[in-house]
Amino acid sequence: MQRLLLSRTHAELIELTRHGFVAMVDEVSDAPAPDIPSPSDPTPSDEVTPEEPIQRCVGFSAVEVYSPKLAELQCLAVHPDYQRFGVGKRLVQMCVDRARDLGIMEIMAISSSDRFLENCGFHYSLPDQKRALFQQLRPRPYEDRS
Repeated sequence: MQRLLLSRTHAELIELTRHGFVAMVDEVSDAPAPDIPSPSDPTPSDEVTPEEPIQRCVGFSAVEVYSPKLAELQCLAVHPDYQRFGVGKRLVQMCVDRARDLGIMEIMAISSSDRFLENCGFHYSLPDQKRALFQQLRPRPYEDRS
C-alpha cells in the first residue's frame, strides 16, 4: 500500500530541507556517452569515458523543533524500491540524534505506520488516554476553495 505525504507549499519544502536529511545512492547511467565533439575539441576522441555515477534521492526526513521539550519527526519518505533496506530507520535515527544533540527532551511522530515507528524506538506516551486533535487553519493547496 502506497502512503501519501501531506501536501506542502514551496516555502514549507524549503524550510524542511534546512532541518532535514536526504538518503542518496549512486547509480550508473545506462545512457551511452554522446559522440558529439565539444566546441573546444572539434575532433572526436577515441578515448572511452567511464560512466559517471548519478546521485539519486531515495529518502528524506526532517525534524522540527517546537521547544526545548519537544520536536517532531516529519516527512519521512523512502522510495518504494529502497524500502525494507534500513533507509527509513537510518533517516529516523538521524532525526532523533539531531534532537538529542539539541538537548530536546522528547521527539514525537505522527504516522500511519505505527509498527515501523515502534521498531525505531517510539512508544505511545499515554496509550488509550489521549489522542492528537487538529484544527485546519488554512486550506490545503489541492483543495477546491469555492
